[in-house]
Amino acid sequence: MTIMADNAKTPILVTLGMFILDEFEFLTEDGEPTGKTIPTQIGGGGTYAAIGARVWLQAHEIGMVVDRGFDFPSDIQSRLLEYGPEMWFFREQANGGGTTRALNSYRGEQRGFRYLTPRTRITPRDLEGTRLEKPEFLHFICSPSRALAIMSEVQSIQGWNPTTIYEPIPDRCVPEELPSLVKVLPSISILSPNAEEALSLLSLPQPPSKQSIEQAAQRFLDLGVGVNGKGAVIVRSGAMGSFVKTHDAGGLWIDAFWTGTESKVVDVTGAGNSFLGGLAAGLKLTGGDVYEATLYASVSASFTIEQQSLPLLNNAQISEWNGDSPERRLGDLKRRVGSIPHYVYAQ
Repeated sequence: MTIMADNAKTPILVTLGMFILDEFEFLTEDGEPTGKTIPTQIGGGGTYAAIGARVWLQAHEIGMVVDRGFDFPSDIQSRLLEYGPEMWFFREQANGGGTTRALNSYRGEQRGFRYLTPRTRITPRDLEGTRLEKPEFLHFICSPSRALAIMSEVQSIQGWNPTTIYEPIPDRCVPEELPSLVKVLPSISILSPNAEEALSLLSLPQPPSKQSIEQAAQRFLDLGVGVNGKGAVIVRSGAMGSFVKTHDAGGLWIDAFWTGTESKVVDVTGAGNSFLGGLAAGLKLTGGDVYEATLYASVSASFTIEQQSLPLLNNAQISEWNGDSPERRLGDLKRRVGSIPHYVYAQ
């Protein structure tokens, strides 16, 4: 096992999401190769969440376990280190195994995803005894059933009461998982499915509309989101923006940063994950204000969707990403959204 910056302070945010090497396949509607190819890319919801937070926080304030196999490409390692070596906790795969890989297949307009190798899941217990243990914010992506197991581990670790940001995994956002979700919601600080996932879990009709999204958010609150009745639901809704709902301060739509004719959307892969990394950073920087933090989240997502793979950190000293300033975008979004309610999450 290799530990980087093991003498650093505990990060503000740790994600339990996996690091994945993404491979790609492009086919016609008839299943024939199109000839298009893309090199292996950095992937994994945890990776995108970590970079979404990095837009706002220093590298040492973020932590993620990267399970590194014998086949870990040197160019990808170099790319990760450009964001700050302190972010990454590298573990060598047991028994000399390979890095987790997945295939992203595109057949016409249909997209598929499947793992090519066994997955190495990360749990809260994996953080114990490392610089990543007991962070202030914990982000995880999984099924409701596994979320129960994760929160059971969190609650068993003495002296740790993190703000939890839970992102349900898409293929387990099905009505059969709702009973498990209901059991875990009282221990979750912030629940954030996307619009399709929210409606699917609740057996509400598709496609999403603003009315059905607002209905879903209220239903999740009624089902018990939040420790001691204090919590929030944020439904990520693509070009419609995101809908934020709390028990005490009501609901609010926050715009997506890129909308209309000015849109620079190239690839939305990882947008929701980076949104939630930005949310955690925003919660820290605003003293826990969920509504204002969502503005930070929207800006983080805006940098992710401007290209395939991760955004480019041009200048760490002045926090310049893709040739632009997150602070400038935040100011633009604040002016566009106008007055917002304030709700400070506190357990």
